[in-house]
Order: sequence, then C-alpha cells, then structure tokens
Amino acid sequence: MVKIYKPGKVAVVLNGRQAGKKVVVIKQNDEGTKERPYPHAIVAGIERYPLRVTNRMNEKKLARRSKVKPFIKVVNYSHLFPTRYALDLEGLKGSVTADTFKEPTQRVDAKKTIRKLLEDRYLTGKNKWFFQKLKF
Repeated sequence: MVKIYKPGKVAVVLNGRQAGKKVVVIKQNDEGTKERPYPHAIVAGIERYPLRVTNRMNEKKLARRSKVKPFIKVVNYSHLFPTRYALDLEGLKGSVTADTFKEPTQRVDAKKTIRKLLEDRYLTGKNKWFFQKLKF
C-alpha cells in the first residue's frame, strides 16, 4: 500500500470540530497503536485563519490581524482528505509527539511553538494558500 500521509503533507479534516480546516501531518502511524488500533496521524492545523490586511492599516492593526490560532490533534486516516501540497516545517516534527497529548501543559507549549512557526511562515509570505480559508 502506498503511504499517502508523510510528514509535511497537507490534508483537510473531514469530520469533527475542525471539519474543513487545513492541517499538516507531523507524524503518521499506519498500523495503529495499542491505545488507538487504527491508522492515524498527529496533525497540526489552523483553527482561526489570519484576517485580510491592506496597505492603509497601521502596524498595530496589521499585527493583530496576522495572528493564527493553531490546534494539534490525533486524527484517523478516514477523516483526512489528502491534498497535493506539502509544507516543509522542520520545527514541527520535534515539537509534537504522542506524549504531548497526555499532559495539558505540554500541549499548551506545543501549540505556542506551532503558533510561532506558522505566524513566521505567514509573515514571510510563503505558502499563502495554506493560510486562507477553504471556500465551499
């Protein structure tokens, strides 16, 4: 079987609270684990996308509208829709592991690092399609 969900692959969540949101696969598990006996992936996505900015806005407003709210989640493969895109974020791979979900403080720290990485990527102007809402 071909491995579709490799680290860095962009997918869309189909079910649940974050349905319709874009995510990046951080770690995949094709066989499952003892706790989760189904194929799944650890993903990081954008819960709240940055708002539109214009040239007339001042720096304070621009900074406020450029914020990103991330989420991290373990998602079953059947609830993910793969895209042709990939995102190369080296810092994401080490920031979230399976142990991150056991302790709430680790989860908060992981979200902060992911927020920083995603906001830096957004402000540099790379991968603009990832930071826009899906229109459907």
